[in-house]
Amino acid sequence: MATRAPKTPQGSGGGASRSGGSGGSPKKKAPQRRSSGASSQRPRSSAAKRKPADEGPIALLFVWAGKGLMLVWRLLAHTVGGLARAAGRSARDLDPDLRRDGLGLVLLALGLLIAAAVWWDTEGPLLEATRTVVVGAFGTFSPVLPLLCLPFAWRLMRTPGSGETDVGRLFIGSTALLVGLLGLIHIGHGVPWPADGPEAVRRAGGIIGFAASGPLSLLITPWVTGVLLGLLLVFGLLVVTATPVHRIPERMRSLFGGLMEREGGPDAGMGILDSPGEEEQPERPKRKRKPRESSGAETADSGGAGVAGANERPYDTPVVATTDKAPDPAPAPDHTPPPESAEQLSIPPRVVDGDYELPPPPTLKPGTPPKPRTKANDTVVEALNGVMEQFNIDAEITGFTRGPTVTRYEIELGPAVKVEKVTALTKNISLAVKSADVRIQSPIPGKSAIGVEIPNSDKDIVSLGDILRSSPATSDEHPLLVGLGKDIEGATVVANLAKMPHVLVAGATGAGKSTCINGLITSVMMRATPDEVRLILVDPKRVELTMYEGIPHLITPIITSPKKAADALQWVVGEMDRRYDDLAASGYRHIDDFNAAVRAGDLTAPPGSERVYEPYPYLVVIVDELADLMMVAPRDVEDAIVRITQLARAAGIHLVLATQRPSVDVVTGLIKANVPSRLAFATSSLSDSRVILDQPGAEKLVGKGDAMFLPMGAGKPIRLQNAWVTEKEIRAVVDHCKKQAEPRYREDVGTAEAKKKEIDEEIGEDLDLLLQAIELVVTTQFGSTSMLQRKLRVGFAKAGRLMDLMESRDVVGPSEGSKARDVLVQPDDLAGVLARVRGDGPPE
Repeated sequence: MATRAPKTPQGSGGGASRSGGSGGSPKKKAPQRRSSGASSQRPRSSAAKRKPADEGPIALLFVWAGKGLMLVWRLLAHTVGGLARAAGRSARDLDPDLRRDGLGLVLLALGLLIAAAVWWDTEGPLLEATRTVVVGAFGTFSPVLPLLCLPFAWRLMRTPGSGETDVGRLFIGSTALLVGLLGLIHIGHGVPWPADGPEAVRRAGGIIGFAASGPLSLLITPWVTGVLLGLLLVFGLLVVTATPVHRIPERMRSLFGGLMEREGGPDAGMGILDSPGEEEQPERPKRKRKPRESSGAETADSGGAGVAGANERPYDTPVVATTDKAPDPAPAPDHTPPPESAEQLSIPPRVVDGDYELPPPPTLKPGTPPKPRTKANDTVVEALNGVMEQFNIDAEITGFTRGPTVTRYEIELGPAVKVEKVTALTKNISLAVKSADVRIQSPIPGKSAIGVEIPNSDKDIVSLGDILRSSPATSDEHPLLVGLGKDIEGATVVANLAKMPHVLVAGATGAGKSTCINGLITSVMMRATPDEVRLILVDPKRVELTMYEGIPHLITPIITSPKKAADALQWVVGEMDRRYDDLAASGYRHIDDFNAAVRAGDLTAPPGSERVYEPYPYLVVIVDELADLMMVAPRDVEDAIVRITQLARAAGIHLVLATQRPSVDVVTGLIKANVPSRLAFATSSLSDSRVILDQPGAEKLVGKGDAMFLPMGAGKPIRLQNAWVTEKEIRAVVDHCKKQAEPRYREDVGTAEAKKKEIDEEIGEDLDLLLQAIELVVTTQFGSTSMLQRKLRVGFAKAGRLMDLMESRDVVGPSEGSKARDVLVQPDDLAGVLARVRGDGPPE
């Protein structure tokens, strides 16, 4: 018991440690270390406190001086680091082209420095150090380095590229080329080692050549090493030229084809358009989808893209197919018999004696080069992956397709994952990518993937010149082929107005509708002569289309009065009937067949007729604001539009109707039913989108040319960026056309007064009612059919007939929809009007 007494405190502590299990022994030692540490620290701290006093003021001075130097050093380091970080952020914010220029200048300066050191043996510490490093590293290849720096610097500064991706590719490819070449040079000099002396290494491939070939030559012999280095050299060459292995034969054919055939063409592999005066176009690779990125530049003109000629698209045939055989026209009403006089029924074409020259293609400037991939795309991919991880959705971003304005990111779902889980995250995705204009397409046509369309922060400009110089446009010579823009895959979209055959263009103010109209008219002027296409332009706003005044394609001056526009549409209906009369008399079903027979001399006028058949030009009627026309004369305008759209396709007459108010009172059901093609720009509401497209989508567009194109026969609309054409380019094209020919106007199209309605000249038993109606309307100065019903106690039909009789006698004006008619007679003239109606006064 006496022996245990001193161990009682330790035993209690050990009992606590043993209660902890196997970790008891370390916990036993812990108190000992703490106690020993505490006991050992006390004397050291006291000694430290006494040391400055023991060593005197000199030691204290050194201590404070060291602290001051450390403070100054930290201050300098913090300042320099902050400046470096600020410079780095500024460099990241620079335009990619400026960064490429800076890198090119650095390469140029490096080439000059190496040339001064290696070629001219110039004296100087920096040049001697450069000579030692360059000759030691590259050996006998060092004199060639300045020659390589110059083309690389020129490539970076002269040719626009895709930013860091292009620079990285060139760096990797050049490194592989250099290592492979230096290794082969070193093997060719017998593989000297550094032990053989530095001069022997310099005369060979230098340190880089030795590192690439020396160790491997000991392991697998110099011959096998040479084969591997040759493969590395070929790999570097392919990377520098951006040539995949499977495309080597195509590039070889393109290269040798261009050398063998100097004048070139599309078949020569040089990418030169057929039309004279056009600029060279870069070679376009075939359209091929990649897992991570799909370049808009790679899909622009491949094989016939967009709506023009792409065989894989289901909507191509009804829009752009240019077969001569026309579809059956809709059942037409009975036509009047052909006149026996020698009156020419066709629009007199402008004869220019065959010397009319179309505007040269360089008149329209090119746009910005497409970017296949940018840092913004990678940032959005990371954000989308983050959203999928946050909500525990088994989905993966498998790739994206970058268009000029919008990029579509493809999301593939895992097994047993509902599509609604992704489509319900629209707001979360918008928050993650910092964009309110996110549109989800489920599924992507032809793919088992969901498409998330997000606007680009760095947009590309789509030029009308690029569209009209593209392969889909130059391969089709139809005069009514117009350029629309580029779709979300970067493919060119063109459309044939003759195949649409009528189109409705609608969108909110500032969404790009007027630019689209300018693009359509400019496309016609660039591709068609006045003998081929004639235009009727209706501009109720009086400022949108004034720049086209005086072009030879016009059949009448630009119409700005809504009433004259309604009369012009009625004239178009009459012209359509006259064309159908000729088609019926000659036995043809389409105006193209009729024109072909006239040009071939196979069609002559009937015996006894003095007429001479001439080809009919296409007639395109463009209305810039349909709402203004529908406000003035809705019934007349709607009837004329419906009649034209039902029958005029086979007669070569086509309508382009544009409005910024796509409401049901402007775009009525009858108009929508007979205008099959729609082009919707950004709308302000979902209801407006449904009016134009019969489906949602246009309300999610971002504006400034972003559009949804629904051609005739397509199930779903195509999202595209409309082509941009500047006012300067339009005026250049207009001036060129005016110099070629003068316009020849028809005097009876909208400019002449409309013929009065011949209603019922025989008043019959309604004379008394008519006199009462005239007296009532003139005295009250209010011409209303409903008023006549109430005051005269007649039915609607009788009141309408009385109103028509008064209109034919210039008592009231024409109908203006639901408005009351204008009263044209003053109360002071009532007696004379009543006398003329009774037959007592002078004739009308």
